[in-house]
Amino acid sequence: MKLEQKFEAIRLRKEGLAYSLIRQRVPVSKSTLSLWLRDVELTQEQKQKILIGLEKSRFIVGEKKKADRRRRTELVKQEAEKEFIVLSKNPFFFVGLSLYAAEGDKSQERVKFANSDPNLIMLMMKWFREICKISEDRFRIALHTHDLLCNEDVISYWVDITKVPKTQFHKLYVKKSSLRQRRNILYNGTCSIVINSKDLFRKIHFWKQALFEKYGICSRSSMDRTEGF
Repeated sequence: MKLEQKFEAIRLRKEGLAYSLIRQRVPVSKSTLSLWLRDVELTQEQKQKILIGLEKSRFIVGEKKKADRRRRTELVKQEAEKEFIVLSKNPFFFVGLSLYAAEGDKSQERVKFANSDPNLIMLMMKWFREICKISEDRFRIALHTHDLLCNEDVISYWVDITKVPKTQFHKLYVKKSSLRQRRNILYNGTCSIVINSKDLFRKIHFWKQALFEKYGICSRSSMDRTEGF
């Protein structure tokens, strides 16, 4: 059986098939295939055929990913529109949404809200938990501070504020300060709430769009951002 598979793999290779396509027909490990085919010499024409096949395969995979992304985004949009109607009855929904629209990360497909005000961090944690229904294990906390920080146990401080365990905190980033003395003795660094969810990132975007449309505001840039998903 193995010998037949080896001969078949060699034949397919000489026909100009890439390893990935050969393995679809000959189900063996990549290391085994490499061993079988290491002495197979290819003509320039066969090499060109393999290259074209690889480019075609990458293109097909890329187009499939784009189509899957568009389908997923459309589903998120439909869900967001339905939720907006229900959530609009809750004033707290608009409080958190407005804060995220002003201060939240919009450049990457992840949810991130950063601030040094503990009250705003507590408010957004409550919003993510109650409005967005984020499970506790999805939260990640990133802290940025400087070397003149007054509070020595800054992580414990933000654990108490966020109610997120230390195990879900990233390594503390400490920036060297150009100042020679503390100016704000109450400063405890900047806390970033991070939720790695493309779906939630897109959902918040569609909620923001619905909010702007509700008040007759719709810029061209917001339309372009939707088309870019």
